[in-house]
Amino acid sequence: MADPSATPSPDAEAVAESVAIVAGPIGDWLASQGFDTQARGVDHRGVERLGVTAEALPLVATALRSGGFDYLQVQGAWDDGPGRALVSFHHLVALEEWTRGDGATPPREVRLEVSLARDGDLTVPSLYPLYRGADWQERESFDMFGITYTGHPHPKRLLMPEDWVGWPLRKDYVQPDFYELQDAY
Repeated sequence: MADPSATPSPDAEAVAESVAIVAGPIGDWLASQGFDTQARGVDHRGVERLGVTAEALPLVATALRSGGFDYLQVQGAWDDGPGRALVSFHHLVALEEWTRGDGATPPREVRLEVSLARDGDLTVPSLYPLYRGADWQERESFDMFGITYTGHPHPKRLLMPEDWVGWPLRKDYVQPDFYELQDAY
């Protein structure tokens, strides 16, 4: 039996970077329509992930809407870690075509991801004009991560008080050492 200490195990990130990520059917269709997206593989459920620029997001989402993706299942954001990107995502589903189908075939799904430099412009166009369900979800992403959605009809905090300082779900957020109970009674 080989000595496991003799050969170091490969770093997970190095392995992930060496694997070629190819576009799936939705990315291929968008490319055939002239849209520039970056394939980011699939998630744990097999949903195709596509990277788009903030400027291209409304155009790509409009093309997908016309291509049958009529439902915004979820919009959200995550933080890749201190000094790294903040990511805003929109998860779209072709729901109407699925409800007219046999029900056994899962619906087509795609996730659009916009990576933003933490110290850069944290502005993404709102998809509220296309998907009304983006309303509170984009407000929550603003409230927790500080990503602003231009064109949103009501861009204000949703969960935190209006005078709150900072973005609580960022990994570099420093929690204040006090918590004042105002109006608790």
